[in-house]
Amino acid sequence: MDRTEFIDRLQRALAGGVNSSRVAENVQYYREYIDVEIRKGRSEKEVLDSLGDPRLLAKSIIEANKRAGISEGTNRTYDEETVEKEGGEWGKTVMENVTRVPGWLIALVAVVIFLLIIGVVFSVISFLAPIIIPVLIVILLVNFFKRR
Repeated sequence: MDRTEFIDRLQRALAGGVNSSRVAENVQYYREYIDVEIRKGRSEKEVLDSLGDPRLLAKSIIEANKRAGISEGTNRTYDEETVEKEGGEWGKTVMENVTRVPGWLIALVAVVIFLLIIGVVFSVISFLAPIIIPVLIVILLVNFFKRR
């Protein structure tokens, strides 16, 4: 990963947890830090390796802001990630946020939907039963006496 990609990932990860001015401050700080370290003679790869994963760095910055009581970002969680999709306009890469939903939540929603469907079906049947049962009895009696 090069410095442009590092800064881009850091910026995207910070965007969900702190306000835009804090994002800009932190991005500017790390741009300058990388430049200073490279001027000192370190390679870009060494500097970026020492900084680590930009998402983890962003999480640390967001947590520090929360502890300081200055978090003004969105409710986006760290488990959300940004995925690149090919084939946007004119071949551009399109960024799309993807939120992971826990499996237990999906199962719970499925069970609730299933129970709602069963409830609706039985409600309709109980509503129509006073009409359907006599009609069925009449049809059975007519068929029984037709055969005789």
